[in-house]
Amino acid sequence: MSGDDARLVRAAQNGDTLAMNELLDRLTPYVGRICGPIALPNGDDATQEALVAIFRALRTLKEPAALYGWVRRIAVREAIRVAHRDSRSTPAELTEVPAVGDPQLAADIRDVLTRLSPEHRAVLTLRDVEGLDEHAAAELLGIPTGTIKSRLHRARDSFRKAWTS
Repeated sequence: MSGDDARLVRAAQNGDTLAMNELLDRLTPYVGRICGPIALPNGDDATQEALVAIFRALRTLKEPAALYGWVRRIAVREAIRVAHRDSRSTPAELTEVPAVGDPQLAADIRDVLTRLSPEHRAVLTLRDVEGLDEHAAAELLGIPTGTIKSRLHRARDSFRKAWTS
């Protein structure tokens, strides 16, 4: 986190609306990148709800240097909540695997992800997209490291099975 981010956080905490807007502009893509793979078709809703939760609680952030970790925790929590709330969608069946670079590939991956639970999508996102280690992911989700390891194994196994079915 840059010193400029810390300055923005402190200014936003003090009610500076310009700082809040700039912070919102900086955080929105980051939050969207976390919420999208977890909440899937409801990723935009989860992003919006996470941003609302972030800005409502911004005054409680004691250390501006911890902003991105704090934001990640809120984004994951909101994405899982939204995914559970709206888990009524039925994914389409995959008929064939597209070549790398084919625009259909992203849609097919997203389709396979819809077959996984929000908790499994969260673990995959934190480990394979965000690059967190098991300990950091466990801490973020508030579960034991062993649980992360088993969820990650089951999530990857479920993803492979859904991809090839």
